[in-house]
Amino acid sequence: MSAITLTLKLAGLTTVILLLLGTPLAWWLARTRSAWKGVVGAVVALPLVLPPTVIGFYLLVTLGPNGPVGQLTQALGFGLLPFTFPGLVVGSVLYSLPFVVQPLQNAFESIGDQPLEAAATLRASPLDTFFSVMLPLARPGYLTATVMGFAHTVGEFGVVLMMGGNIPGQTRVVSVQIYDYVEALEYAHAHWLAGGLVVFSFAVLLTLYMLNPTGRRRSGKLGASA
Repeated sequence: MSAITLTLKLAGLTTVILLLLGTPLAWWLARTRSAWKGVVGAVVALPLVLPPTVIGFYLLVTLGPNGPVGQLTQALGFGLLPFTFPGLVVGSVLYSLPFVVQPLQNAFESIGDQPLEAAATLRASPLDTFFSVMLPLARPGYLTATVMGFAHTVGEFGVVLMMGGNIPGQTRVVSVQIYDYVEALEYAHAHWLAGGLVVFSFAVLLTLYMLNPTGRRRSGKLGASA
């Protein structure tokens, strides 16, 4: 239960952070004509093609005692992030980033320019237009992004193992717990947790498809790009 509670806490916090960070990033990618759009989009999509261990390794190097971020966090009195719950959050945010940004970007792009032009004729400010017009229209995209980001974080293994290790009650999530059970030949416990993840993954995807039919095409595109 400790691993399950920690996993749900990690997935929930990661999803909230991703929605807050991913919304302006997805909006910029959907609206910009900058030459940097391709570069930024490729960086966002990197976790789709990179092995999780590669991401975890470079996070350890960057956030470790000799890394630039690690030296900064130590100088500020925060200590080191690897092998801590905040370190798990950082790794999860980076690894699940495309599963939130891409559905939001697709949602913003599908809305088009007409709602923005109509709001401009009514003298609505850009901020008011975004919150009053764009966000409600992009609701299906937010549903897809929330479900995909949460479910993907629950199923992480490589990044959380590299960044958090295997500390009971602090960094041992469900996927790592399953690995421990298999390594110890405790297959009954492994079956219980693994089967629970299968049921959970199927349930969230079925819910997504039923509540948001357009999410089927978007999540399909996301999976194809993976």
